[in-house]
Amino acid sequence: MTIPPKKTIVILGAGSIGTALGNLLAEKEDLKVILLTIEPEVAESINDQNINQKYFPGIRLNKNLKATLGEYVIRDADFVFLAIPSVAVVDYVLQNRQYLNPSTILVNLAKGFGNHEQVIAENLMESLPNVVCSMKGPAFARDMIGGSPTGFTLATKETVWWPVFGRMFSGTPIYLDYTQDIKGVEILSILKNIYAIVLGIVDAHYNSANLRFLLLTKAFNEMRQVLLFFGGEQETLFRYCGYGDFSLTALNDLSRNRTLGLLIGKGFFTEDISSRVVLEGRLAVNIFYEKLASSGAGEDNFPLMKQLYRVLNGNYPVQEMLRSLLSKELSDSSPNTRAGH
Repeated sequence: MTIPPKKTIVILGAGSIGTALGNLLAEKEDLKVILLTIEPEVAESINDQNINQKYFPGIRLNKNLKATLGEYVIRDADFVFLAIPSVAVVDYVLQNRQYLNPSTILVNLAKGFGNHEQVIAENLMESLPNVVCSMKGPAFARDMIGGSPTGFTLATKETVWWPVFGRMFSGTPIYLDYTQDIKGVEILSILKNIYAIVLGIVDAHYNSANLRFLLLTKAFNEMRQVLLFFGGEQETLFRYCGYGDFSLTALNDLSRNRTLGLLIGKGFFTEDISSRVVLEGRLAVNIFYEKLASSGAGEDNFPLMKQLYRVLNGNYPVQEMLRSLLSKELSDSSPNTRAGH
């Protein structure tokens, strides 16, 4: 009897999410899982001690999980999961495309824009012959490494791959739902961070469950408007990547973007924070808001985005933002912007 060869999975990035996902997949006997990192101390720690001392100190990893510094491992990969910061994904993949087999499936885990104000998956699909997928959901790496059941939306135009991913994650705590709406999944993974900042700012000022969920409802509706405008599908909102990921990011204090909102709301929005922590959030807000404003969609149809844009790009007082958001006239209006541009 011939034993089928193991599928090789390379996870680009040995940070918290890459390590957590790799550790779950390394439990599968039919998979060979390798973390590709640029951090020598991380690779050494994983290979010699079965521990990622930098990101998960004290947590023993599966002995089958290996790490390397060499891009050559991409040559033999059946799947490459992209788990590095969003600003680096496209350039890194294209700079190392000589190692990439055209049959390798690329799976983007990063949440942010790629180059030329496009989502990452669009950049990759335009530049490479490979099948490109997007995989996003409400997933804190700390919970994943502990084996907590976690949901992801797997998006690809090639539906033949859906059952392949289903088999890949069978027997793990990962639950999948599926869509062909790659653009929608990518857009929602950016929007949820923007609106989580808004919720954090509000919660920093008002300890009110009623107000929190009033704004949460407004934010979710505004996300729908933006999603449709940029060509995503409304149904995607109700998958793990939509309602689930937004709720996790907006309401949980482990969320970086909610925490950023709390800091801004408490008055800790200093130049130092502005230049380092806020950069990705500011870039995303600017891209969305300026495209909406220049298209004639009507900036007042997106009041939460408008107010956050003003806070992140000037000396607009947070108190004025809050006053505007809670204006009765504004709160009782319903955006009617139609999709398409």
